[in-house]
Amino acid sequence: MKQRSVLVVLFEGVQSLDVTGPVEVFAGASRFPGISYELRTASLDGAPVRCSSGLTLVPDGALADAGTPDLLLVPGGAGTRAPDPELISWLRAHAPQARQLVSVCTGALLLAAAGQLDGHRVTTHWSVCAQLARSHPAVEVDPDPIFVRDGRLATSAGVTAGIDLALALVEEEHGREVALGIARHLVVFLRRPGNQAQFSAQLTAQTAVREPLRDVQHWVTEHPDADLSVEALASRAGLSPRHFARAFQAETGLTPGRYVERVRLEQARRLLEDTTEGVAGIARASGYGTPEAMRRAFLKALGTAPAEYRKRFRPQSVRA
Repeated sequence: MKQRSVLVVLFEGVQSLDVTGPVEVFAGASRFPGISYELRTASLDGAPVRCSSGLTLVPDGALADAGTPDLLLVPGGAGTRAPDPELISWLRAHAPQARQLVSVCTGALLLAAAGQLDGHRVTTHWSVCAQLARSHPAVEVDPDPIFVRDGRLATSAGVTAGIDLALALVEEEHGREVALGIARHLVVFLRRPGNQAQFSAQLTAQTAVREPLRDVQHWVTEHPDADLSVEALASRAGLSPRHFARAFQAETGLTPGRYVERVRLEQARRLLEDTTEGVAGIARASGYGTPEAMRRAFLKALGTAPAEYRKRFRPQSVRA
């Protein structure tokens, strides 16, 4: 049995789920025959740390005594805003020695401060993507995916995305059935691919304040194949097209057209992943009308055609 060592860095203000989510995934993998992950946590001095939620975590020891792990995991949390310089120095000295380097959420800020992200494509929590890009111009920050793999480096978006990344790492190492078994035990989705957006269309947009605009938002998500022109939506809201367009963007942060694009793309992706419906049928159901229109939308937004997207991300059970 080959054992993989995993070291999770702890610090004051760490996000507890950034720690426990991936740890539960690796611990779950160790329940399978022939798989073993040695899980350790460590803080700078080995003392307990208080999480951003108020929960206290007791580490296994001090970072100075932790040795070099196969996988070094750096979680995020409020404590990344003003990190201890000693922690950054430790990461700068020891992170390059790990076989795999992983950050969850704003843990990417710590790795960037330690010079470990320069020249790499990464992601982090949506709220600090601009900050990371601005503070570290040598880092290529992609704000959209839930996780990004770049060689030995893997970075993930906010909180639960750390579970998705850990499942992907386990699947890569030990196969889909093991990862699926863990996902079932944790009652989470296995197949959130790394390039899936951090938000659904509704979460990406703010919820409108005024009820007629909120109703339009919900109606669009339920009827992506309807006439979703500004004129049609304005009529549904009881407003003039010009007033509706201005009010919708002011309250949601997106133009009506951009919101409709995201809803239709999300619908098409879901149908490609979860059904055996043909591309032409999905194009109609998602409001694109024709396969060619849907293909153009996919290439623009995802850099891949619908057929290739389905091939990559539809699970074997649906394919059968």
